[in-house]
Amino acid sequence: MPQNHPLLLFREHLTPLKHFSARDLEQRLREADIPDLILLDVREPWEFDICAIPDSVLIPMGKISQHLDSLDKDAEIVVICHHGIRSRSIARYMEQQGFRNMINLSGGVEAWAREVDIDMPTY
Repeated sequence: MPQNHPLLLFREHLTPLKHFSARDLEQRLREADIPDLILLDVREPWEFDICAIPDSVLIPMGKISQHLDSLDKDAEIVVICHHGIRSRSIARYMEQQGFRNMINLSGGVEAWAREVDIDMPTY
């Protein structure tokens, strides 16, 4: 692929996406007197009804573009899904829309249930 290929040029402008493990998120939430993170869950409502990280806000992946104006572009936003795949995709999309502090929860609610809240229902 030539050095000036558009895909290579685009990739150069991407900054590495920040990731939290479930333990990282737990520690960050415990350290803050008033948590300054927005916990954005992008799963479907039926998934959210089964289990959710406390204080997370549900905006399903397919509706995120309709709700961008309701979110603070300067806030730290942790994006959450089942395993961390959809959330990574949405975090990247939101960066492209001008959001500056996106964080992906690696392993998603599955990791949270396994490592932090072992009583949380899983699916």
